[in-house]
Amino acid sequence: MADILCGEDPEPSERFPAGLLFVPVRPGPLGCVARIFRTPLGDRTAVGFTSESSLIATLGPEQAWIRLAEPALRALIEPLGIATVTVDPQFTARPAHPARRACPVGTARRACPVRPVNPVVPAPAPRVG
Repeated sequence: MADILCGEDPEPSERFPAGLLFVPVRPGPLGCVARIFRTPLGDRTAVGFTSESSLIATLGPEQAWIRLAEPALRALIEPLGIATVTVDPQFTARPAHPARRACPVGTARRACPVRPVNPVVPAPAPRVG
């Protein structure tokens, strides 16, 4: 069945759960925090990808991520007043400000160690028995 678009509504008239998503995260004060993006019109949105390769192609291999179901992602962003989840965006803009490196004051940039960010993945379930 084809999705029916209503007038000027950019989203399909019916929403279907996207299932498990690869959700970009950033470090927060108490652990990982879902990254919030902006749509081309400036509205805030959460982003999820249906595959790791899609996330890497769009945000790069350094982007940390977690696996979340779409309803769980919506529950996380609802208290922030965000109602939109964008699945598999095709492109992103570069950050407005270059990322800062955590170099001690007075250290030459060449001498500053660059640590790769590994993806955040859920711990395996404990074995019973």
